[in-house]
Amino acid sequence: MAVSGFEGFEKRLELRFSTTNNNPMGLRLIDFESLDQVLNEVQCTVVSAVANHSFDAYVLSESSLFVYPTKIIIKTCGTTQLLKSIRPFIHLARTLSLTLRACRYSRGSFIFPKAQPFPYTSFKDEVVIVEESLPNSLRYRKASVMTPSNNNNNHSRAWHVFTASADVAPDEPLVVVEVCMTELDRVNVRSFFRRKGDGKNSDSAGKEMTRLSGIDMINANAFICDFAFDPCGYSMNGVDGDRYSTIHVTPEDGFSYASFECGLSLYDDGHGDISEVLTRAIDVFRPDCVSVATTYGGEDYDHEVTKRVERVLAKKLGLKCRSRLVDEFPGSGTVVFQSFTPRRKYYSPEGGEQ
Repeated sequence: MAVSGFEGFEKRLELRFSTTNNNPMGLRLIDFESLDQVLNEVQCTVVSAVANHSFDAYVLSESSLFVYPTKIIIKTCGTTQLLKSIRPFIHLARTLSLTLRACRYSRGSFIFPKAQPFPYTSFKDEVVIVEESLPNSLRYRKASVMTPSNNNNNHSRAWHVFTASADVAPDEPLVVVEVCMTELDRVNVRSFFRRKGDGKNSDSAGKEMTRLSGIDMINANAFICDFAFDPCGYSMNGVDGDRYSTIHVTPEDGFSYASFECGLSLYDDGHGDISEVLTRAIDVFRPDCVSVATTYGGEDYDHEVTKRVERVLAKKLGLKCRSRLVDEFPGSGTVVFQSFTPRRKYYSPEGGEQ
């Protein structure tokens, strides 16, 4: 692994609001200049954007931002200062008569933890900053570090989650799936390097990467807003009705990383089986290490869905589930964290391939 490089693992923040007025646009009325000021505090900018009747999706210089009428999702990679967005977003929402009712902050384990600025060198410090930024009305709070039992062999990474809610019962209708992948296949990631002198801008080069990599087939119904970085790297947001998806790729050897995230309903046949969606997304990168964090909000945790994901990934991609952890968060639902590695590449703590 490289001594230092670009940090692909994102920090993710989700803020959910309630409103007393009947304006259907809600948070989408926040003007771009105000959003840009918040992003400047976070240390990132908008590079591309798309919108439909349900939400606005922004590709950022470091990951993505989604703005719904009563929900904001922002995830940023590198050494960005994500938590500096909490107070200004709450303030902007208040000017629109929206009140914060729930917050969730999550991230994986950084590849280069020592390169992170304060407070991101310690999850405890991050939690302190988040709690200081939230109103007292969000009284149901919990912080958890979900650490696989096989974490000491460096093939698994912990999942960090903090939630706060004004209500003890979760009401988020979508299931959120977050996939983190490292040690990407060297052949597959060639699609995410720009060719010198190709004459393409970042938008057209991004569309080429989407097509060559097969990302366009993960959800054929989605409209994709993609962006290629120079000399390498890729981001996209997918828009499909009220469902979002996003992918970010850091392809450099030694610290290669890709993430896939989507919001979906487990019982909506029109948007595909979760295990099949994950299979298509992971197959684009063929990683040696995969973690899947699934957050069940308004829908009850379904153990059979979890087992099906494990069976399908094993059958179609040869990935074996090495760890499965489940934790409950008041007002935010159940989080399931699974770690996978290919059978042929996994080494047990006792030694030898399995």
